[in-house]
Amino acid sequence: MEGLHIDMEDAVSEGVFRGAQLEPHDLAISHLFYVDDAIFLGEWNENNVHNLIRVLRCFYLVSGLNLNLSKSSLYGVGVSRSEISNLASFTGCSAGSFPFVYLSVPVGESMVCVKGWKIIVDRFQKRLGFWKARLLSIGGRLTLVKSVLGSLGIHYLSIFRPPVAVL
Repeated sequence: MEGLHIDMEDAVSEGVFRGAQLEPHDLAISHLFYVDDAIFLGEWNENNVHNLIRVLRCFYLVSGLNLNLSKSSLYGVGVSRSEISNLASFTGCSAGSFPFVYLSVPVGESMVCVKGWKIIVDRFQKRLGFWKARLLSIGGRLTLVKSVLGSLGIHYLSIFRPPVAVL
């Protein structure tokens, strides 16, 4: 991943790939890596996407590490669904739409609304199912509740402020 990072930095500095501009700081983000996952962020235009594919192809030829485009998705903000589909078919990616879940965190969902927390509430309810409560002692129930609330809750509550109805 360090080699791909250097390749992307070079592509950005040479003007081959244009990252997503963050206003008003004149800062651009072109990529984010987490373990073996990668997110590439950039201006929406056909040339930029083609150049990204070229950079990834060069990285593959040098390193032997190939990105599985069939497992990848292409998203566009403020872009028509047909335009996303056209570019996705060229790249071999699937056309993605918002909201989606990345690393178990909802992306593109309004987390100030109760509806945005549905995926998280469902996950809590699944882990704290009624059938488990009937089969466990009071001490076992308390341990289950503490472990579920301690692990799932801290992750989401450290990122988003939940509405009172969710709490």
